Amino acid sequence: MTKIVILAAGMGSRLGRSLPKPLTQLSDGRSIMGQQHDNIHAAFGPSASITTVVGYRAETIVEAFPDADYVYNDRYDQTNTSKSLLRALKATGKSGVLWMNGDVVFDPRLLGRALALIEADQSFVTVNTSKVSDEEVKYTVDAHGNIAELSKTVAGGLGEAVGINYISRADKPALIAQLNRVDNQDYFERGLELAVAENGLKLQPLDISDLYAVEVDFAEDLDRANFYV
Repeated sequence: MTKIVILAAGMGSRLGRSLPKPLTQLSDGRSIMGQQHDNIHAAFGPSASITTVVGYRAETIVEAFPDADYVYNDRYDQTNTSKSLLRALKATGKSGVLWMNGDVVFDPRLLGRALALIEADQSFVTVNTSKVSDEEVKYTVDAHGNIAELSKTVAGGLGEAVGINYISRADKPALIAQLNRVDNQDYFERGLELAVAENGLKLQPLDISDLYAVEVDFAEDLDRANFYV
């Protein structure tokens, strides 16, 4: 069974809320993480296994979603998503893992589109080719259409990574090894980029440009997310 991971350890200080960012309320009454749970269960069924990495004010998330499994990043104030994902991958055994940042508000149809690749156990990153912002994680592809570069500093990016990704059972050990060695402040994309360059990881871009996916960092992102939900 596919393991599903939500990364929710960070402090989310840019949004300026006291609660962890995934608990931010949307205009439809759900929290950001609430709509993620709804979308996961719609795609994978009510018994889908969700593991959440928590850190900042962890108890508030555990209280809101008591049925999930939890991994605690006790260094949440000193590390970035690379180390939170590393803890989650180690905690989920040998199976493939679908993971997402805990601040992404996304179209329920997105995971349905990803199912074929997940069932084929093909590693991928979801991408939006309709815009390329300087502050977002961007990507390029190689001659075979697989991801070549993946970072905020990519020049000539074809689009933005959305923050919802899958690592196959076969590729998982290489990603774990690379996440072990990256800097504490690196995003998990650095581990993926190194696995592509050094381990031959074949990472497909899954284009979801026609669907919405909003990573909520600032108040204007929240406004945009609320427009969709």
